[in-house]
Amino acid sequence: QVQLVESGGGLVQTGGSLRLACAVSGRTASAPVMAWFRQGPGKEREFVAGVNRSGGWTWYSDSVKGRFTISRDNAKNTVYLQMNSLKPEDTAAYFCAAGVVVGASLESRYDYWGQGTQVTVSS
Repeated sequence: QVQLVESGGGLVQTGGSLRLACAVSGRTASAPVMAWFRQGPGKEREFVAGVNRSGGWTWYSDSVKGRFTISRDNAKNTVYLQMNSLKPEDTAAYFCAAGVVVGASLESRYDYWGQGTQVTVSS
């Protein structure tokens, strides 16, 4: 089993920045690919960004490319999502996920999920 706990959400103004963190514990080697998803009000959950085991390969949704950066610190078992130039449409609950498929953007490709952290961007 792998446990994921997100933190760092909050309220920020348009154009501001936030950094989310996902603490990973348990059998981390069984699910080395990490990703962030989000679910806005009245919307389905969508892929945001993913990173491979080493951190050397990242992939993003078009809606956040150039504004968000995913990274990981394997020594601390933590995955980060740096979010810059935030927009009201980025308002959502952000979820950390773990799996084994590099490059995956489908929910079904991820086996473990955190409880989420809320990000609200005011206009």
